[in-house]
Amino acid sequence: MDFIKDGNRFYMGADKASPLAEITFAPVGNHSLVVDHTFTDPSMRGQGIARKLVERVADYAREGGMKLLATCPYARKVLEEDAFSDVYAGR
Repeated sequence: MDFIKDGNRFYMGADKASPLAEITFAPVGNHSLVVDHTFTDPSMRGQGIARKLVERVADYAREGGMKLLATCPYARKVLEEDAFSDVYAGR
């Protein structure tokens, strides 16, 4: 599954103004990002896309040596899993 990076978000779909799925984040200081929103179009739900978006942001943070926080409840739930303990700073 390919996601497109556009500023402080990753999304999928042909129309970046109306994506089929997206995750947004904002920088906090020099070494952290806060994930503040995930969205999956109802037609795409149930396929694990939102989780893959969280995984993509986690990989992006790892690549940049950053930590993640989350105000988005879904992202927070996923990031609290052990698989993200190296990158999630919200514990």
